[in-house]
Amino acid sequence: VSDASGCSMITLLHTGAAKFPQNLLPRARQAVCSLLLAGVLKGYGSIVSRKLASHGFGASMAAMSSFPPQRYHYFLVLDFEATCDKPQIHPQEIIEFPILKLNGRTMEIESTFHMYVQPVVHPQLTPFCTELTGIIQGMVDGQPSLQQVLERVDEWMAKEGLLDPSVKSIFVTCGDWDLKVMLPGQCQYLGLPVADYFKQWINLKKAYSFAMGSWPKNGLLDMNKGLNLQHIGRPHSGIDDCKNIANIMKTLAHRGFIFKQTSKPF
Repeated sequence: VSDASGCSMITLLHTGAAKFPQNLLPRARQAVCSLLLAGVLKGYGSIVSRKLASHGFGASMAAMSSFPPQRYHYFLVLDFEATCDKPQIHPQEIIEFPILKLNGRTMEIESTFHMYVQPVVHPQLTPFCTELTGIIQGMVDGQPSLQQVLERVDEWMAKEGLLDPSVKSIFVTCGDWDLKVMLPGQCQYLGLPVADYFKQWINLKKAYSFAMGSWPKNGLLDMNKGLNLQHIGRPHSGIDDCKNIANIMKTLAHRGFIFKQTSKPF
């Protein structure tokens, strides 16, 4: 044993053995050995931890051990904003297209895709739309069309390694509207194909209801309240809504929830 205090304890036990009650001596030796073994293991554990930390594994191992592993390598958090009015205009067109790439092991944001989109059927935003979303006319004028944005999404997916067949990823939305109604509806109207990766997703409202046992009628606001989380940014900002979704997912994952696909196959 290299520990100085351990050596002194052994020496004391041996030198005092003659004076020590013989019936208690085996128990004393056993207790000392147990203490020494615990100290050795603790010291060895700290050495291993320092070695791992020196190679950059410390934070990732801590994050991985704090909640069970997910079924996906990455979660792609998405929340569209679209043209709108009262009464509703038709067709609606996507004007904000944000995606957050969430690491399935750490539940931390690794990359962001965020673009505004030029509407073509109703190019002029209504006052109701601007008030609701915070998106003003100047933010969409001169921006790429939906077709161009979808091309850039595909380029981003490729750059991030998300098109690799060995990488499991899935989109996450607050409700089914984004990928069940909005995107396929506008693509059909414009005669554009819908990429296969947009055809399966996790509805966060359903995931939350499975985890917490109650349906969030008011969406993100109810989920944040139910988890005692502060709301990030302004409601109906696409990129801010994505950050709230990511924060809710991280909190549920740390509580042990495993996310599963909720959409039905197309």
